Amino acid sequence: MSVSVLFGGLSFEHEISIVSAVSLKKILKDKVKYFIFLDSTHQFYLIPTQEMKSSTFATGAYKKHKKLHLKVGYFYSEGFLGKEVVLSDAGVIINLIHGADGEDGSISALLDFYKIAYIGPRIEACAISFNKILTKIYAKQNGIKCLEYERFTSKDDVEPSLPYPFIIKPARLGSSIGVSVVSQQSEMEYALDSAFGYDDEILIEPFYKGVLEYNLAGYKMSNGEFRFSLIEEPQKKDLLGFEDKYLDFSRTEQVVRANISPELESKIQEAFKKIYGDVFCGALIRCDFFVIDDCVYLNEINPIPGSFAHYLFEDFMQVIQDLQQSLPRKRPIKVDYKYVLQIQHAKGK
Repeated sequence: MSVSVLFGGLSFEHEISIVSAVSLKKILKDKVKYFIFLDSTHQFYLIPTQEMKSSTFATGAYKKHKKLHLKVGYFYSEGFLGKEVVLSDAGVIINLIHGADGEDGSISALLDFYKIAYIGPRIEACAISFNKILTKIYAKQNGIKCLEYERFTSKDDVEPSLPYPFIIKPARLGSSIGVSVVSQQSEMEYALDSAFGYDDEILIEPFYKGVLEYNLAGYKMSNGEFRFSLIEEPQKKDLLGFEDKYLDFSRTEQVVRANISPELESKIQEAFKKIYGDVFCGALIRCDFFVIDDCVYLNEINPIPGSFAHYLFEDFMQVIQDLQQSLPRKRPIKVDYKYVLQIQHAKGK
């Protein structure tokens, strides 16, 4: 079964999505049938494989390629005399749009509405994972520890009660954008300006210097079996920032398998299972964990990880094949107008 990659979107992580798509092109090669780009005006474009390079998007050259539209079951372009040219062989769509549009549920809702099969988080999963505060509530309900936090909005007088140092994050943004570590009062103004520059809602958490951090990606098969990546221990500074993640492309070639005990590996995997549950079925997600005093804490859920986390798996082709075969199915609904006809019949009497 073929796959097509949907990327771009209107978000602060738009360019990261492009980088991820170019990365997948190198990994999946001819397994990708089409690359579908969603630009910042919400127009879809069909990008030829040979044009999948940064300059195509940075210069606006993508606009010379075919525009795509949606109908139930497929994408299509307008051919000669307005005739539809259907992408009937697009196969399963990989939702590779990071941030808003892709991870906030917009694309999930659109693809569900048009009955197009896709790999990625469903609407409920997006709602839980897009907002870091809702993520914490969800995790705690499932018995997973999280760091304590305080929530503020742009309308609040921000006066944290947490001791220094602490970390300030936008509530609805990934890729470490707008994140700052605050060690003293003089650093507060800049950190708040940075976070509120991206979101109206922020959270503040304790910052633990040198905390043990582990990343695990995975997914659940239709038979309930989980498939896991290796557990990565990021090689990082005190804070892994945007530049560390995305401007140092060599990082994905230097994955360090965590040197941990089988007991801790099992704890992390069990925490992942509780987070994934049934909510994230159909998606490959990556969970970032902290380990403090031998206890596992969820840091955050990445419902569409950068480069789709291919670098954490030995056989990514198999991963895609597994996901294609494990997509959730909605319960069929039959609309028969029985209730309306009963009312009509009753009124007729």
